[in-house]
This record gives sequence, C-alpha cells and structure tokens, in this order.
Amino acid sequence: MAHIWQGVMPAVTTKFNADFSIDRAWTKKNIEAQIDAGVDGIIVCGSLGEASTLSLDEKLEVLDIAVDASRGRVPVLLTIAENSTLDGCRQAEAGAKHGAAGYMVLPGLRYLSDRRETLNHFRMVADASPLPLMIYNNPLAYGVDMTPEMFAEIADEAKIVAIKESCGDVRRVTDLINVVGDRYAILCGVDNLAMEAMLMGAHGWVAGLVCAFPHETVAIYRLIRAGRLEEARTLYRWFAPLLALDVSAKLVQNIKLAEAIVGLGTEPVRPPRLPLAGAEREAVETLIRHAIETRPALPQI
Repeated sequence: MAHIWQGVMPAVTTKFNADFSIDRAWTKKNIEAQIDAGVDGIIVCGSLGEASTLSLDEKLEVLDIAVDASRGRVPVLLTIAENSTLDGCRQAEAGAKHGAAGYMVLPGLRYLSDRRETLNHFRMVADASPLPLMIYNNPLAYGVDMTPEMFAEIADEAKIVAIKESCGDVRRVTDLINVVGDRYAILCGVDNLAMEAMLMGAHGWVAGLVCAFPHETVAIYRLIRAGRLEEARTLYRWFAPLLALDVSAKLVQNIKLAEAIVGLGTEPVRPPRLPLAGAEREAVETLIRHAIETRPALPQI
C-alpha cells in the first residue's frame, strides 16, 4: 500500500477578516499550532474550510499559506470539491504548482451521480492529477456512496491511494478491508467514531475538533498506536462531547467558536453561515468551557 497519509490530519478552518477576506495571519497561526502539536498532515479547503464559499484563486491562496506554514514538515492536501468534474481536473493541475502533496477528492457536488458516473468522476480527476489522491466518502452529507465494491473496481487507478471514510457506520472499515485488503490507507472522517475506526484497522483520523484541541487529538492517536488503550479510552471519553460538535450542520461555527475560546482562531464565517447566537451559542460555549475546566493532564507518550 503506497501512501503518504496516516495519523492525525486536521481538516483546518479558513479564517476570515470582518470583511470576509481571508485572514492570512490567523490561518497560518492555527496551522502552525497543529504542526507544533505533532499532527501528521494538513488538509485545507474542505467542508470545514468552507470550500463552498471559496473561489479557485482563494483555495490556492489558502494552500500557499499552509505550505508556507508547514515548511516541509508535513504534507499539505488540497480538497477538490467541485460541482463540475472538469473544474476538479483543473484544480488538480493547479494545486500541484502551489506545493500540494496530494488531494482529498469529493464526488461531483449538487448532482447525485450514479455508480458509473461516480467512478468516471474520480478516474478523470486522477488522470488529470500529477499527485496522489484520497477519496472522501460521505454519503450522509453529499448523497453519493463509494461502496467497498466500487473501491475494488477503481483499484487499478494507482494515484488513488487513500480513503476518508465518513459514512457514519464504523462497520465500513471492516467491510473495506475485507473487500480491498491493504490496497488503500483508510482514515476515519467522523470525529466521534475515530477511536472505534482505528481499533478496527483505520490508519488515521481526518479530524475536526483538532483545530481547537490538537494535543489531545494527537495523544489519542499515539496512545492507540502504542497499545495503551485504557489511557486512550479515558481521554476519548472526556473528548466525546466536544467531538459531537463535528457531527452537525453547524460544525464550522461550532469549531470556530472553540478555536476562538482556546486562542487558536477567530469566529467570522462567510454567509450564508453566521456565527452562533442566542441559546444555541450559549449551549455550545458552556460545553466547550466545561471541557476546558475538566481537561485532563496528557500522559507522556
């Protein structure tokens, strides 16, 4: 299995100024904090990065910021999440020139493609890309499911090396391994299924709450890898209420609020999103502050 992805890979938020322009300083500061905490890669311009509100030029700008912050310490992946397969192909060509190490690729958005169309989409992007790809499977959010059998069918595409699995059913990890063996790296894309997925053989965690709590996220991964499962379980149970904030239509607002509270980011989002307000905000803030107050000491790993 040839791949460059394993471990903890934050899907980072894109920071904005009050006028909705990209806040380069805060975007870079958060990415540097992730790398300093020991993450294994950075993913930019995904769902959490508000990709749907970014132009191609802005996505490349965020990629530039991440590559500069990384300084070659970890791979930086650019997310390809486009309505048009042809736009995805163009992005795959452009990102390589800006220092991406690879791509996380979604199915074509808005139109719900069937099996044949879905496989063709990924084959066309792979053909256009000079870099390796991770397919992001999230049928709950995007309506298209890349099944284990479809991954077996597309296994002849050498550039497709990894899967971010977010179907919401931890049994899918076992199903994938039973069908495709070790052909792909498998990373869990659902924060509050990550430990379960890794215990069943996933190679890593494409994480969300890591944006605000990088040290805790890295510690859980490393404890699991070291076989220190009771310590990992204790930390994961503390983390679980926070991790549930990732499984929400307002995951961006939730996580940006958490980043702001811990000093790793700012809250502005691009419309149609708005920052949390009223009772909704109060509930999320109370949860975050309680977690901070009960934050456990991290073990030496």
